Amino acid sequence: MLRAVDATRSRRSVASAWPVVGIACAGQFLVVLDISVVNVALPSIRTDLQLTGSALQWVVNAYAIAFAGFLLLGGRAGDLYGRKRMFLTGLALFTLASLGGGLAQEGAQLLVARALQGVGAAVLAPATLTFVTAAVPEGPARTRAVATWTAVGAGGGAAGGLVGGVLVDGLSWRWVLLINVPAGAVVLVAAALRLRESRADDGRRLDLPGALLATAGLATVAYGISRTEASGWTAPATTGPLVVGLVLLTAFLVAERRRSEPLVPLALFRERSVSSANAAMFVCGAAMYCMWFFMTLYIQNVLGYTPLAAGLALVPSSLAVVVGSKLAPRLMLRLGLRRLAVLGALIAATGFAWQSTMDVHGTYLTSIMIPGVLMMLGAGLATTPLAALATSGAPPEESCLVCGLVNTSQTMGCSLGLAVMSTIATARTHGGTGPEALTEGYASAFRACSALMLAGALLMALWLPGKGRTREITVQGAYLG
Repeated sequence: MLRAVDATRSRRSVASAWPVVGIACAGQFLVVLDISVVNVALPSIRTDLQLTGSALQWVVNAYAIAFAGFLLLGGRAGDLYGRKRMFLTGLALFTLASLGGGLAQEGAQLLVARALQGVGAAVLAPATLTFVTAAVPEGPARTRAVATWTAVGAGGGAAGGLVGGVLVDGLSWRWVLLINVPAGAVVLVAAALRLRESRADDGRRLDLPGALLATAGLATVAYGISRTEASGWTAPATTGPLVVGLVLLTAFLVAERRRSEPLVPLALFRERSVSSANAAMFVCGAAMYCMWFFMTLYIQNVLGYTPLAAGLALVPSSLAVVVGSKLAPRLMLRLGLRRLAVLGALIAATGFAWQSTMDVHGTYLTSIMIPGVLMMLGAGLATTPLAALATSGAPPEESCLVCGLVNTSQTMGCSLGLAVMSTIATARTHGGTGPEALTEGYASAFRACSALMLAGALLMALWLPGKGRTREITVQGAYLG
C-alpha cells in the first residue's frame, strides 16, 4: 500500500516538474538558435549595413566570444546569487539586446548588441540544465527530461539555418533578432511564475576580474587576427592588438594561479584527459564553425540561392551532426573514446577537403550536401567522446566547471578559427568580389580547415588517453559535444 502511494506521489512530482523542464528547454533553445540563425542572414546584413568582410565575421564572433568568455562566470553567478535570478537576468538582457540588434542602423550598433546577447546567453545558459536536473527525481524520468533538453539544444542549432532563411526571405534580416523579443518575453513571464529559486551556500566568491581578463584577451587576439587581411601580419594595426591580447591572457593565467578561489582552477589541466580533450575541442571548434559561415556565403553569393533555399540546403548537414552525436555513445563502446574521436576528425577532414574542390557552377549534391554531411557527421562523432574524456578525469565537485570548460574551449575555437579562416579567404581573393574570386577564397578556407582537422586527428591519436571510460555516455555528456 505504501509503495503504491509513493509511486503515485512520484508520478505526480514528475508531472508537475515538466512545465519547469519546458521553460528551461525554451531558454536553451533561444541560446543555441542564436548561434546559427544569423549565418543565413549575413549577406543581407552586409548589404544593408554596408559592412566589410572583416566586420561581417564579428556579427558572429561578437556573440560567440562574449558567450564563451562569460559562460563560467555565469554558472558561478547562478550558484552564488540564485539560479532563477540569473536565468531571468540573462534572459532579460538577451531579449533587450535582440531588440537593439534588430533595430540597429549601423554596424557598430549591431556588434554591440550581439556582444550583449552573448553576455545574456552566458548568464542564462548554465541555469537551464540545473533546473532540469533539480526538477525531476533521479531515475528514468530524469533521463527523459535531460534527453528532452539535449534534443532541444541540438534542434536549436539544426533549425537555425531554416528559421533564418524563412525570416530573411519573408520579412528581413532584422527578424532573425527581433523574433527573440516576443519569444523571450513569453519565457520570462513563465519563468517568473513557475521557477523556484535555488543557490549554493559554499562561501565562494565571484571571480569577475578573471572572466574580464579572459574575455578581453581572446577578443583582442581575434581582432588582431582579423586585421591581417587589411594590414598584414607585421603592421602595427595587427601586432598591437595581438600583443595586448597575449598580455591580457598572460595576466589571466597569473591571476588565476594566485587567487584562492579562481574562476578556472589551473590544477585541473594536470589531468591528461581534461587538458588533451579541451585542446582537441578547441581545434575542432576552430574548423567546424567555419563550415556554416563559408557554406552560407558560398551558397548565396556564388550559387545564387535565396536565404530560404540556403537554409533548406543546409538541413541535411544540420541533421548529420545530431545523428553523429546520437551514434557516438554506441560506437564508443566498440571502438573506444580515442579511436572514435580520431575517426570523427578524419571523416570531417575528408568533408572539408571535398568542399575545397567547389567551383562557381557547383551542384547541390556534390558541392553542398555530401561534403556538408561528412563535415558535420564527423563533428558529432568526434566531439561527443571528447566531451566524455574531458569530464572523466575531474573530481565530482568540479564536474560542472569542467563541463563549462568544454563548451568554452569549443566556442573560443570557433571565434579564433573564424578570424583566421576569414583572413585566409580574403587574402586569396586579392580584393575581388566576383563569383570566381569568392569561390577561390572560400575553397582556400576549407583547405585550411581540412589541414587543421588532420592536425587535430594527430593530436588526438598522440595525446588523448588510450583507455577512457567506455561505458555509455550520459545524455548530458553527449550534448556537450
